[in-house]
Amino acid sequence: MGKREKNALTKLELQIMQVIWKRGPSNVSSVQEGLEQSLAYTTVQTMLNILERKGKLKRELRGRAFEYSATVTEAKALGHAVKDLVDRMFGGSSEDLVMSLIKSRQIDAKKVAELSKRLEEKGGDV
Repeated sequence: MGKREKNALTKLELQIMQVIWKRGPSNVSSVQEGLEQSLAYTTVQTMLNILERKGKLKRELRGRAFEYSATVTEAKALGHAVKDLVDRMFGGSSEDLVMSLIKSRQIDAKKVAELSKRLEEKGGDV
């Protein structure tokens, strides 16, 4: 089994990044209140520091508190996550991913045809 990308986001890291993408530069308290689940201040601070070490965030001292801002866009993180999923679960085959979605009834033939039509209209550029 392939090694998972060391900079891949965990579920909690992704939730924290989503708060920052939505709110913009934020301190620990702001991120803490933006999360759906209740987490201790020190837990949020630790997670922000981990994301900073991973290069996903940068921090700057504002008064007495650090303000964290994203260094990667949501679209770029999504692209990495999808590539990681396809590589790990489908051996790098996006076709196998689509077939899995169809077989598990998470997408139907009508939706696939609709998506194909949209791609043709855009000339293949997404």
